[in-house]
Amino acid sequence: MTTLTLTPGAVTLDDLAKIYWTEASVRLDPACHPAIERAQARIAKAVAGTDAVYGVNTGFGKLASVKIAADDTATLQRNLILSHCCGVGPAIPRRHARLLMALKLLSLGRGASGVRLEVVTLLEEMLAKGVTPVIPAQGSVGASGDLAPLAHMAAAMMGHGAAEFEGKVMPGDDALKAAGLTPIQFGPKEGLALINGTQFSTAFALAGLFGAWRAAHSALVTSALSTDAIMGSTAPLQPEIHALRGHRGQIEAGETMRALLAGSEIRESHIVDDARVQDPYCIRCQPQVTGAAMDVLRQAARTLEIEANAATDNPLVLIDADVIVSGGNFHAEPVGFAADMIALAIAEIGAIAQRRVALIVDPVLSFNLPSFLTPNPGLNSGYMIAEVTTAALMSENKHLANPCVTDSTPTSANQEDHVSMAAHGARRLGPMTDNLNRILGVELLCAAQGIDFRAPLATSDTLQRVVARVRQDVETLGEDRYLAPDLEQAAEMIASGAIVSAAGIDMPELLT
Repeated sequence: MTTLTLTPGAVTLDDLAKIYWTEASVRLDPACHPAIERAQARIAKAVAGTDAVYGVNTGFGKLASVKIAADDTATLQRNLILSHCCGVGPAIPRRHARLLMALKLLSLGRGASGVRLEVVTLLEEMLAKGVTPVIPAQGSVGASGDLAPLAHMAAAMMGHGAAEFEGKVMPGDDALKAAGLTPIQFGPKEGLALINGTQFSTAFALAGLFGAWRAAHSALVTSALSTDAIMGSTAPLQPEIHALRGHRGQIEAGETMRALLAGSEIRESHIVDDARVQDPYCIRCQPQVTGAAMDVLRQAARTLEIEANAATDNPLVLIDADVIVSGGNFHAEPVGFAADMIALAIAEIGAIAQRRVALIVDPVLSFNLPSFLTPNPGLNSGYMIAEVTTAALMSENKHLANPCVTDSTPTSANQEDHVSMAAHGARRLGPMTDNLNRILGVELLCAAQGIDFRAPLATSDTLQRVVARVRQDVETLGEDRYLAPDLEQAAEMIASGAIVSAAGIDMPELLT
């Protein structure tokens, strides 16, 4: 298994994507250890003192005014973790849980949390040996940190709760022992440092971002294929049009589509004497829409890259000022806004793709393609209901794209009276991306079918490779057949990036 050595505060989106897609292990750069140890020493000093320090020798939340005796600080941390294990619902995917653990390591590595190196080492070893806490998906409101889900992570470190090891779910204690690891007893502030933070929300937002960006690449390919299938014009792709507006995403989307369509015999066949003056917006405005969505995803990406490198627990140990200060870095509002932006981008990429599907199956608009792309309409229905399915998925994504950060509700006896709702704002991105991948998958099948009908004229060499990749898994549709497996195969080609790989051209980068 690959192990990445990361420097807290300097981790890039590329690093985070590698952790997510490959489930790589993570170790912190040892250069951050002295700062971690200095912060822990400052916590030890506070424990020995008489001043009340939140979460070190006091209760939590509304109970912060209750002073805790020095002999009870370890029990305080244990009780904190166990009482906060109130997550419900299905367990999150392992890929997300491992990213969450890596993000927590980065936060602790900033040297402001006050934990011992033993805590950091145990997280590193759990990642290296494949011990993954079972973390329920529901229960966080995105402030004061992702308390419930992160408590389930911390509980597994203590030997409580459950964890997955070598494909089996077992009690946390058994999983650690099976991997040759020892459960930890948290010292002062350590349990609080682990559960106060935005790592659950950020992990899911990053996962949504990575999936959405991959889908945006696929949408550039499917939209180019659809353009040729309906014998659309490439004039709106002229670079001067996009340069005059100046948006990076639009410029790059137009450039990518030009590269995909370059050399198409289908396009050359109707450049002269085409009775159509303009194509519908879903063809003509693809760079403007998908490109704008790409720019929105980039804005979210910048926010999430910063958040991944942030110290987000409370209180924080400020070594230079020699103080331990309660603040609000656990509030996930930046992540919530980023998740809402990603949701909007996903919904819009799917909305315009759905209109392209509707265009291709409609003989009035598809420039002489047969009704619903079947060679024998009437007896056969072709892709009629596949298009209906895309409409259902598009509508579902519209509903899911409603903002979550505006839905704050007070919690914890009004101590936590404004929360971000970033957790479920980020969690909804996975189902939305699945819907988008299925919409684009149907477009892929319809566009490839349309290209088949244009024979003997051929599309570009680049897009011919894409059609050939489709035909490896899904045959051209002749007589009606059971279509559900075809739709799933196509969605998987989108989700995996297979059609982008088949095209074999450079795609826009998320952050440069």
